[in-house]
Amino acid sequence: MRAEMIILLLAVCLGVCLAAFFISTVYFWGQWRKLDRILDGFWREDTLKNGLNDQDVEETRESRVVSQLQRILNSARYKEQQAVGEKDRIMELLSDLSHQLKTPLANIVMNMELLQDPALDEEQRREFLDRTRGQADQMRWLLDNLLKASRLENGMIHFEAENTGIKETIAKAAGTVYAQASARGIELSVEEFQDFKLYHNPKWTAEALVNILENGIKYSPACSSIRITLTKLDLYTKITVADEGIGIPENEYNLIFTRFYRGKNVQQQEGSGLGLYLAQLIARHEKGYITVSSRVGQGSRFSLFLLNEM
Repeated sequence: MRAEMIILLLAVCLGVCLAAFFISTVYFWGQWRKLDRILDGFWREDTLKNGLNDQDVEETRESRVVSQLQRILNSARYKEQQAVGEKDRIMELLSDLSHQLKTPLANIVMNMELLQDPALDEEQRREFLDRTRGQADQMRWLLDNLLKASRLENGMIHFEAENTGIKETIAKAAGTVYAQASARGIELSVEEFQDFKLYHNPKWTAEALVNILENGIKYSPACSSIRITLTKLDLYTKITVADEGIGIPENEYNLIFTRFYRGKNVQQQEGSGLGLYLAQLIARHEKGYITVSSRVGQGSRFSLFLLNEM
């Protein structure tokens, strides 16, 4: 009788243990499936947002969860690298701004101090005010173009190019700089041509041409000339801006299109080294490009290549 009671108790204990095991297994299995669904949903949402690749493979539930966790960790690492890259770009932009704004800001402060001198006559005051306005305009131009270039680099600015007439675009660019050229006695001319369509954005292409023309005006002697010509090729049309300026050494051909680069022979002249860089960025966004050929003391020829009608 006593042996039977012991066997019964053992059977009951075994039954309770098996029931507890079954219940806990069902519970943890349910929690495991719930975690799997959460991870799968998180990964799919993250994949859609970031365009990451998802692989459909046959997996056990355990390895699937491990795989999902690994993917989430990789995604988090990728986002962290993106954040670090954006931080570095922001720091570089701030450093560039600080360096470029230092000189005009110092000149403005100096002019304001001089304007406080009661001994200045009206003509001198007007002269210092004009200088201050010029420095302020330079700072505004620099800020606008640096931010514009940075946004183009990072894809924050998008503009559409289309097949449209080039004649009006060139006329707009030439008209924008006509007063600057006239003030220095520089003759600006455009070779006559029949209008035709090129793949470009009129507003942005005009801005690129303005930057090239302003560069030519700045570094050309008074009473010289700047000529714009067009040459139609098989795939591209070449728009050439030829000046009679100081010229560029051959070893600087590629350098002049980098941000803030200024040639060794123009260090003493005002400038930011940003105009040609921005012009090249615009051309690349239109599937075009800019080249230069030059001889020191004999002028330069900047050529903007735009795709013929597509």
